[in-house]
Amino acid sequence: MTATVSVPLDNEGFLLNRDDWSEEIAVELARTDDFEMTEQVMSFIREARAMFEEDGVVPPIRIFAKKQKVSTKDLYDIFKKGPMKLICKWGGLPKPTGCV
Repeated sequence: MTATVSVPLDNEGFLLNRDDWSEEIAVELARTDDFEMTEQVMSFIREARAMFEEDGVVPPIRIFAKKQKVSTKDLYDIFKKGPMKLICKWGGLPKPTGCV
């Protein structure tokens, strides 16, 4: 099943307009990556968005993991393809620097 997202995305699936983001959009974006959204993942997304609002940058994974009181390994266990990239993608944030 391929989900369709109702807002414009770039060629990698990131939102073109951050203002289009909502928790419903996050669920749609995760579904397009064959990922079922959980409350834990949504809380990571909310926290990354708050950190971005505060600092104006996507948090590096080590800082994010420390603030969430989880290990980077735990994050990789949840997000197989790169935690910060997926958190940013589903959270309507810019692609993290150092992420290809």
